[in-house]
This record gives sequence, structure tokens and C-alpha cells, in this order.
Amino acid sequence: MSKLLLSLFFVVVTALSTDVAQALAPTVSIDQLAPQPEHRRATRLITHFIANYHYKKALLDDELSQIIFDNYLEALDPTKSYFLKADVDEFSAFAKELDDDLRNSDLREVFDIFVRYRQRLESRIGSAIALLNAGMKFDVDEVFEFDRKDARWASSEAELAELWRKRVKNDWLSLRLSGKKNSDIVTTLTKRYEGLTRQTAQFNNEDIFQTFINAYTTAIDPHTAYFSPRTSENFKIRMSLSLEGIGAILQSDNEYTVVREVVRGGPAGLSGKLHANDRIVGIGTGEKEEFTDVIGWRLDDVVDLIRGPKGSTVRLQILPKGAGPAAAPREISLVRNTIQLDEQAAQKKILDVANGSTKVKIGVVEIPTFYMDFEARMKGEENYRSTTRDVRKLITELVNEKVTGIIVDLRANGGGSLSEATELTGLFIDTGPVVQVRNSQGRVQLERDSETGVAYDGPLAVLVDRNSASASEIFAAAIQDYRRGMIVGEATFGKGTVQNLVDLNRFDDKANGKLGQLKATIAQFFRVEGDSTQHRGVIPDVTFPSGFSTEEQGERALKHALPFAHIAAVSFTPSHAGFAALDSIRELHANRVASDKAYQALLAQERAVQKAADTKVVSLLEAKRKIEYERTRREQNERENEIRRAHGLDPIALNDKPSDETDDVVPPEDDKDKFDVVLEEAANVLRDFAVADSQPTQRLADVEQPRPANPTAPPLQQGTQVH
Repeated sequence: MSKLLLSLFFVVVTALSTDVAQALAPTVSIDQLAPQPEHRRATRLITHFIANYHYKKALLDDELSQIIFDNYLEALDPTKSYFLKADVDEFSAFAKELDDDLRNSDLREVFDIFVRYRQRLESRIGSAIALLNAGMKFDVDEVFEFDRKDARWASSEAELAELWRKRVKNDWLSLRLSGKKNSDIVTTLTKRYEGLTRQTAQFNNEDIFQTFINAYTTAIDPHTAYFSPRTSENFKIRMSLSLEGIGAILQSDNEYTVVREVVRGGPAGLSGKLHANDRIVGIGTGEKEEFTDVIGWRLDDVVDLIRGPKGSTVRLQILPKGAGPAAAPREISLVRNTIQLDEQAAQKKILDVANGSTKVKIGVVEIPTFYMDFEARMKGEENYRSTTRDVRKLITELVNEKVTGIIVDLRANGGGSLSEATELTGLFIDTGPVVQVRNSQGRVQLERDSETGVAYDGPLAVLVDRNSASASEIFAAAIQDYRRGMIVGEATFGKGTVQNLVDLNRFDDKANGKLGQLKATIAQFFRVEGDSTQHRGVIPDVTFPSGFSTEEQGERALKHALPFAHIAAVSFTPSHAGFAALDSIRELHANRVASDKAYQALLAQERAVQKAADTKVVSLLEAKRKIEYERTRREQNERENEIRRAHGLDPIALNDKPSDETDDVVPPEDDKDKFDVVLEEAANVLRDFAVADSQPTQRLADVEQPRPANPTAPPLQQGTQVH
């Protein structure tokens, strides 16, 4: 099924009927598939804007044309399961002509390729259903290659048929291991495969145009995207503050609907049952209604099925993040509700941290996004909400409670308002530049904090992870450059670019038909010391160990991402933070983590997730699959219980039923806040930092627990900044 590149939707919209019939779009006959007049006009505008205003000056030539061609084929057939090598060889004659087609707004060849794709899919699905009716045996030791992004195209019908025989066998075995009967498996998979045919037949001219144009835009950079008129409406919903639903951002990945992000304050987030990178494979629209298998469904149809009135129940079958293809889906139930916006606002708490024989208080300010109520501010309302205003109040409360230091927790903060990132920095520095912004013409604009004074001048740490992006990186980089506080955690996402949304209808003199919107990269962020936050992100002063590969995270993992860059630094005055003891603080951190059983269990969990993500083949021998599945469940159970024991909690027994909701060993709601071993370690690091700042001659080891005999730790970072 098509990836529909960069097609993201908020499942948090106002109440709509979720009747399955209404969720399905009408089918389109092949003879109706052809470029429309509005596609020609939209193409002309899109190529003009990208050529003249995009930050990256990409020449629309034969080299870019080949990349667009490859992107388009990957969007249609990412697993190389439908096209034959002969098809691709035939299409390759067009590969160096797509640049000319874009300039001439001639998309006939693009639509012809989609028609062939649809024909191949319909033929292949018919053969797959025939295999179901013939039955399956699972006593042969063979494997199925499910990750085929680097595979070659099948050279013959026989080779493609063999691939599909193994695919159908794998689908059958996965359901069999989850406890389904053979008759139910045949019914489920028949519906799934027929659904693939139906969903492809629902792809209309607008969908094809969007898929191809995004093959063009993502050949330039991963954050430039075209939104069709229907997608534009969903994007507007995403930006709205009137939100109802389950609170999740979904995206299409191959034939799965994947949770890209769980919205803070929504039913999914508050439940703790749905997580980023979970895959939704089935949806039940009420308390007891039968699940609808949604593998291969269009993303907007999945969204429509999840939508529903406030107070109603939706049930989801999910493959948890990191679960291999042998895993059984887990069922969860959520009650649709209005998103609690207060849950997305900055919040505080206090951690009691050991300091020798005593304890010190470490304040935590968690900021999920950089927000501002622009409408209330424009109206002149005195008490409008903003990140900076809320954090200022929280800091005052924490200071009154006599905390030793404050952690600003920006984990999973994807950004938001640039002005708020600038103003928030001003709470911790006196005055000065915060970030440089260079536009497509090379002009640099400086964003400054002009308000004198600070809200807090004590020990400060900023906790970041691989999902801290954009405005989060601006704030963290400024704090680091000013040496105002210590950055701890993982290297950040590395999104240092600015996008602008253009309504194409505003520039169409005919104004006949909706043309959609273009989101284009128009500028890039640079730190005050001159480095870009793009690609590299912000490298922490104390880098926490991780079980994930850094090269496969964030901007570094995205194709055609803009590279790291450097411009001239601007004049600024660093603070006086106690960085002289940085090497000692890193050493203490490394030794502490090496002997911390809870942290080591977390790393083991991350390594297991990474291993599952790196796995490309799965056994089709039932006995072997059962052994592997049970081993994975036991190991996961033990890792979870290792963390529980480290926090003085009783272990949870592994449930015998693999499809039961307790399969993931989800802790009780009361325990959710007791498992943040990363935040606990950040508090330990800040305690060390506070001691170093107040007593620079004291040996920091005096406040620590004994070191392990043979500590193991990742290589230490040697600088506080990226150069």
C-alpha cells in the first residue's frame, strides 16, 4: 500500500459517526484515473515556489528526476511486492523525464505508473486469497524476508509468487500464534487482502497527485511536503485547539498505521496504554463489536474509523513498539474525550535525591511543547497562557520550596513557538542573543532576549532526548552556549529548519477548484556561537548511554536532510556555571549507571527494541516461532520487573495468555511515575553539578555511593559544545 509520504493526521477531531460504511471512500475505476486541470495549476505553483523560495537551491535536472522516480516507486511499492523488474525497467525510460514533466505540468506518465501498480496489486491479491483456500503447513524450516527495502525487484512471476506464498504463510502463522482458529484466520486474512484491493481502488486522482508531488518535495528535503485539499483540512484540525478523540498522531508506514506521537492530555496519553511506534492493526467501534482489520487501509479511513463522539469507546488491536513480526496483537480500550489542554502545559514536581547521609530537593519543570495562546494575546487578555509565563510561576514556587537545583525536562518536546523558546531562555540569562535565523537569500536575523534580569540563577540542567526538536533545541543550545546550565541526556533530533505553509489557492488567478497547500523549508537555525542545530542536534554535556543506534534516530536518519552548517558567531557573554568539574561529573555518572540495575534494565529493553527493528527475516517454522515468542515475552517481563524491584515494588507475573492486555506487563496506574530512571539519573547529575558549583574544591566522590569494581560506560564527551 502507498506510504503517502509525510501524510500525518491528528486523531483528535470533533465527534463524527464511525459507521464503517461511512469510513470507506468510494472506489474509482481505472479509466477515471488521469491528471486534472487543477493538478497542472498546482504543479506550476509548487515548482515556482520551490525554485524561488526554498532554502535549499536544488536544480530540477536529470539527477533530481532520478531521485523523484525512485521515491515514487518506493511510495507505491515499498516492499517490492507488486512490480516486476520488467515493469521497473519499462518505467525507467521515464526516470530522467520527470523534471521536464514537472516543468511542463505533464503528469500522464505518473498516472500510468500508478495504473500499472493497481493492476499488479489486484492480480497478486487474487493469488493470495487462492493460497488461503488451499491451507497451510508450518513444519518446514524456512524464513520470510519482511524487510525488503534493500531487496531487488522480482525478476519473474514465479519469484513473486514464492514471495507471496511466504508472506501469506507468515500472516497465517502470526494469527495462529495469537490463538485464532484456522477458519477464523482464513476469514480475517481474506478480509485483509480484499481490503488491500478495495483501498487501492479508492485511491483517486487527488491521492495520486499528492503521492507523486511528495516524491518530488522529499527529494529536496524531508520537511517539505504537499497537502492535498483533503489533507489540508486534516492539517487545520491538527493545529486547532478544539480537540476531541483519543489524542494520537498517526502516519502510514508500508501497510501499517503507526502511532507517530501520543498527545499529552488525551485519552491515549493519560491511559499509558498507547505509545509512539505502536502499530494499529484492528479497530472495534464499540464495547463489543467485532474488530475490523485495518492492515493496508488508507490512513484517512483509519482516522475516520477511530473518530467518534465524546464519551464513546473505541477498542484497538496494536502491535507494541519494538514487537517483532511474531508478536501477537494486544487489545486496549479507550474512551474518546476532549483533550485536556492543561495536561499539555508546563508542570512541576520535586524529587528527593540522596546527598551523602542527607537528601536534597531537585525541582523538575516538564515542558511538553512551546505554546502560546496567540488569540488571547491579540485580544489583549491580561492572563493569556504561554510557556514562559507558566514556567516563571513554577520556578517561583520551586524556589520557595527551597530546591537545590532545577531540571527543565524537554524530552519528546517537538518544538512550537520560536518566540517562546527565546523568551524562556530569557528566564535564565540576563540579556543577549538567543538564536540566529538565516533565510533562503542568506540574510541572518537575530532573535534576542531583551528583558533584563533572570527568574532563576541557581544550578540548572536541561534534560533532552532523541525526540527533542526544533524550539527545544534552540533553548537547549542557548543554555549550553551561555554555559548557564548543563545539558544532559541524548543527542537531540537535529531539526534546525523553518517551514512556511502556503495556500496555493491564494496564488491561482482562476480560483477554480481547490489546489491544496505547500509546506516548504524557508530558513535555518544557528546557535549564537555559529553552529547549526540541523542534523547533529545538540550534543549533551553529559551524554546518557542508550540502547538505540544514534545514526538511525532523528534528522540523521532522514533521506535528503539538510547537512550541518556553520556561520559566524555573534557577541554574547557566557555565564559563570561550574564546568570545571565536568570530567568528574561524567565519571560519576558513568560509574553510577553501570551499577544501577534499573538503568541497565532500561538499556536492555532499548537494545531489544533496536534488535527487533534491525531484524529482517522471521522463521516460518511454528515450533521455532513459539520458542522465540515465549523467550521474548519472558525477557521483557524480567526487564520490567528488574525496574520494579529497584524501586521497591513487587514484580508482576507473566500472564499465560499471549493476547491478554497484560502481555506487555503494563504497570498499575499508581506506578507510572515511579519508573523514570532517566529523570532520576538527571537529578543525580544535577546534584553533582550543584555541589561542584558551590564547593569547587570538594571531591565529588564524597557524595556518591561506592563505585563498581569493573565499571563499564560509553566513551565520555570531551567538550561542552559542538564544533
